[in-house]
Amino acid sequence: MTSEITGQCLCSAVRFTAKLQEGGAVACHCSQCRRWSGHVWAASQATDLALTDDRSLRWFRSGESSERGFCGDCGSALFYRVDGRQDLSIAAGAIDKPTGLSLRGHIFVADKGDYYTIADGLPEYPAGDL
Repeated sequence: MTSEITGQCLCSAVRFTAKLQEGGAVACHCSQCRRWSGHVWAASQATDLALTDDRSLRWFRSGESSERGFCGDCGSALFYRVDGRQDLSIAAGAIDKPTGLSLRGHIFVADKGDYYTIADGLPEYPAGDL
């Protein structure tokens, strides 16, 4: 099951629609996501991304087969995608309310920052195997 969503960056220079996949949001604690987002990256999987305003969208190649999309004006972290896949991760905070999301677990906790604890009782996975 999917649901139609809309969203945007902080300055509204990047706006989008997509089909959010069922399953909620996941918190990623890997070092790349922490550096990119400033703390923990929370995202949900989506398909059919359509940019309704992309005048400031920029992509950064963050791995051999992945890239991250962000607003070149305000710096908002928005998307993560793996080459060759139809789905992508969309930042939970960039999705317009009501999102209907709930956090379902934590991935890459073996790489999490040393300045915080995870205490919400949700499943924790050492790597990305949710």
